[in-house]
Amino acid sequence: MSNIEIGLAGFAALFVLLGLRMPVGTAMLAVGVAGIWAIHPRGGEAAVATLGGEIFSVSTIYSLTILPLFILMGNLAGISGMSRDLYDAAHAWFGHLRGGLASSTIVGCAGFSALSGSSLASAVTMGRVALPEMQRYRYDNALATGSIAAGGTLGILIPPSAGFVIYAILTEESIGRLFIAGILPGILLSGLFILAIWLLVRLKPEIAPASARALPLAERLGAIRRAAWIIGIVGVTIGGIYGGAFDAVEAAAVGAFLCFLVCILRGTVQWSEMREAIAHTLRSTATTFYILMGAFVFTPFVALSGIPSALADWLGALNADPYLVLILCLGFFILLGTFLEGFAILILALPLVQPIMEGYGFDMVWFGVMMVIVLEMGLISPPVGINVFVVKGIAPDVPMNTIFRGIWPFWFAMMLAIALLLLVPDIALFLPNTMLG
Repeated sequence: MSNIEIGLAGFAALFVLLGLRMPVGTAMLAVGVAGIWAIHPRGGEAAVATLGGEIFSVSTIYSLTILPLFILMGNLAGISGMSRDLYDAAHAWFGHLRGGLASSTIVGCAGFSALSGSSLASAVTMGRVALPEMQRYRYDNALATGSIAAGGTLGILIPPSAGFVIYAILTEESIGRLFIAGILPGILLSGLFILAIWLLVRLKPEIAPASARALPLAERLGAIRRAAWIIGIVGVTIGGIYGGAFDAVEAAAVGAFLCFLVCILRGTVQWSEMREAIAHTLRSTATTFYILMGAFVFTPFVALSGIPSALADWLGALNADPYLVLILCLGFFILLGTFLEGFAILILALPLVQPIMEGYGFDMVWFGVMMVIVLEMGLISPPVGINVFVVKGIAPDVPMNTIFRGIWPFWFAMMLAIALLLLVPDIALFLPNTMLG
């Protein structure tokens, strides 16, 4: 067998293992080691050396310390009650409007995403707060659960984003630039989600009954003041990165410390909750590191197979329009998102497409923003749709097909966001290009 044939067989084996629900990290480690063994002239010696060297390399990457710090930051924000304060503030301003509770959920998810960096954490935390409110006011279950599932996806676009961290490590791009690049697209996508809700309730007013009277201005401002902690922490961390006061890792440390300080000052957090937050942080960090270890073993195998260079040569021979190739790549990722988890798509696809995108001269920060939005689409796409299953866990009485029915308006809003980024790259690149430091 040629190296390319071995590479293709490796990808096929990987898809089979993932289809059998083998953990992503284990599947990539197994295929990567076997593939290097089959291709490399030194066989088993090279495979073992790659396995040991890459695992050690991942465990000593300084920039990856950002992951446990931001995960801890999000967990502490949840147990301290800051997430509830954020939703209450959004509710105070938008709750009286038709569809306002769903819009408040989107705003709350966007705000909480700026602390957690996790789509699952955003969906679970804000869903537990928002779903009872929407059900109390007899919102249609599809709209209620769909807005929670879609709003949660903002966790991997609005900084800090675990998706951007993984992308930065794999492509050797700046984590800080990627974080800042996600701000305006995150605001844009949040606005498109709210627009989708507005259009839905205009067409079908019965799915979102008017919930309450508008609160007096004093009460709205009071809700903002109660949410000042979370707003301030987000301003310090993200503003510090943008202003050059500290890098992304230092911002994560500052944010985690400030969230811990809020927990102490409020005095409402039990030791059992704190212990669970730390344990959850350790579990999430270990899972992410294990996936990265698998990726760092699998990627050399892909390079040795010659598939990326052969694919780039083939596309070059076709003389295809660069933007057509870009759109085809994004469409392929959307298809992968229907049955693969987001991190798996990043790790599988980037070794193949990065040389092609760089060869065409595309900005990899801009491409990273679009790729993360595509991963967001996968989080709510049937049949896998991890966020949909998370929402099902907090809404056990709502059928799965109802939740999937509720996500489609938001899915098309994501498509519109990608189209706008293709037309106006500065939506993603303006802020990174004006960063200090």
